[in-house]
Amino acid sequence: MKSTRREFMRSSAMMSIGFLGLQHFSIAGTNTPPQTGYGPLLRDPNGIFNLPKGFTYQIISRQGKVMSDGLLVPGKADGMATFKGKNNRTIIVRNHENTPEDLDNSAFGKKNELLGKVDKAKFYDYGRGTLPGNGGTTTLVYNHVTKKVEHEYLSLAGTIRNCAGGPTPWNSWITCEETVERANEKREKDHGFTFEVPALETGGLAAPLPIKGMGRFNHEAVAVDPRTGIVYLTEDDVEGLIYRFIPNTPGKFLKGGKLQALAFVEQASFDTRNWPESPKLDERKPAAVRWIDLDNIEAPDNDLRHRGFKNGAARFARGEGMWYAHNEIYFACTNGGTNRTGQVFRYVPGAHEGTAREKEGPGKLELFAEPNDKNILKYCDNLTVSPWGDVVLCEDDHHPFLVGITPKGEYYKLGENIGSDSELTGVVFSPDGSTLFVNIQHTGLTLAIEGPWKKA
Repeated sequence: MKSTRREFMRSSAMMSIGFLGLQHFSIAGTNTPPQTGYGPLLRDPNGIFNLPKGFTYQIISRQGKVMSDGLLVPGKADGMATFKGKNNRTIIVRNHENTPEDLDNSAFGKKNELLGKVDKAKFYDYGRGTLPGNGGTTTLVYNHVTKKVEHEYLSLAGTIRNCAGGPTPWNSWITCEETVERANEKREKDHGFTFEVPALETGGLAAPLPIKGMGRFNHEAVAVDPRTGIVYLTEDDVEGLIYRFIPNTPGKFLKGGKLQALAFVEQASFDTRNWPESPKLDERKPAAVRWIDLDNIEAPDNDLRHRGFKNGAARFARGEGMWYAHNEIYFACTNGGTNRTGQVFRYVPGAHEGTAREKEGPGKLELFAEPNDKNILKYCDNLTVSPWGDVVLCEDDHHPFLVGITPKGEYYKLGENIGSDSELTGVVFSPDGSTLFVNIQHTGLTLAIEGPWKKA
């Protein structure tokens, strides 16, 4: 979600809003049967977000509003996850992609006038008292009966550019810093780490403890396999890798573990991007993978991806959203594909994933989707998997859609931002599957969408 992405996208020609909002596409780019999705998108009379017939949205959070802890709802909301609360409530943990200089988006006010409300010891990086990290996370408690947020508070402070992350099986959120800034005259500490935030209905700031065993790089998202406790990670870089972290003790990330990078069994240092200068990777052809051990993982020179590729790891074009569901892991590569407009991969862990017997049945990686048609999908970013198996993606574009892909590879449009030129972020379903939450990032809105969803 770097600023250069928006510049890159603005150079691309766009189809008209009316035409795009009514189309549904298959892999071949032809119209799909209506049952693939939910029908055409209808014009929102409020001019904010188009949805299919029978669907509605509520704005449940706005940037700048006073939260329960007296701080302000920060801007640049990004990745999110949901957790089951009590009595028809859902707990949402939400990232914020702010830098310390983003004072217009700060929880502490445009002049840091609210900074005194927070104990400086609760910050990961207090910014030498001048520019504290104001990325971090907020937590919301949403009541499905009243359709309102009952409690909203800052839950991690002092981090920078918290982009995406992922939920854990033990009701916490791993939030990721998409930066590799070093300590300097403005920053007290190095950045580029992951942090764990418990999902609590009532609570305050989480202990700001970096999980250094997961490496230091431009972190984007993670997915945790509940069967093994292994954490898979994406890297937002055009020469990025896909990583996995095998903890020494499952669920106890601060106790260390092993960081590895994904490689293909049949070909070392494979370039998966399908750019014109890259080898061709075909869709829907699973390939066996192996995992390469990495060292010097705090990478003071920000060279972890280069060393990994040199040692045989595969290269990906800006790994972004990642999600575990149904014993599979999906992840998006925003600038992958022949037209550099996006790829979606699917990884199926092996029967002996992360053990000494792994070679007996290695994990398989396949290119799940690469339409190379911006009318179908463009610059896919955050993603989730619905309870019925469809992948739902946010587009990082100045005219973004929510796009669904069925397990058979059929595409459909689920939502459309018409109120601004902001990307969409943080798409995630409530634990019961009744509500889809999504952010309109630069407008500072979080939406709750309800409708006649498919059944699992």
